[in-house]
Amino acid sequence: MPAHFAVTCALVGLIWTIQVVQYPLFARVGPEAFPAWHAAYTRAITRVVAPLMLIEVAGALWLFALLGRREPAFLVSLALLALVWISTVFVQVPLHNRLARGLDPAVQRRLVRSNWVRTMAWSLRALLLFILLP
Repeated sequence: MPAHFAVTCALVGLIWTIQVVQYPLFARVGPEAFPAWHAAYTRAITRVVAPLMLIEVAGALWLFALLGRREPAFLVSLALLALVWISTVFVQVPLHNRLARGLDPAVQRRLVRSNWVRTMAWSLRALLLFILLP
C-alpha cells in the first residue's frame, strides 16, 4: 500500500503542476508556434504520466483483486481512479487532439476547466489512501 500511495502522490503533484502551470500557459504560446509546441509537450508529458497512470491502475487492481482490499475508503478511491481515467479518455484526450490542430482559446479554457475533475479526483484519492496507510 505505501508504494501505491507514493505513485498516486506523484500523479497528484503532476496534475497540480499541469493544472495551475502548464494548461494556463498554453494561452501564452503564439498561434504560429502552438502546434509544434503542443506536439512536443504532449510527447514529453505522456512519457512521464502514462507509465505512472498504468502503474497506479495495476496497483489498485492488485490491491483489490489479489489482496482483497475492500474498505469503503479504498472502494471510493477506486471510483475516483475510474473517474480520472474516464475524464482522461473522453474529455482531456479529445481536447488535446483538437488543440493539436492549432490553438483555440475556447478549447484551451475548456481544457483548464474540465481538468479540475482529474485534479480533485486524484487529490481526494491520495487523501483516502493516506487514511488507509498502516
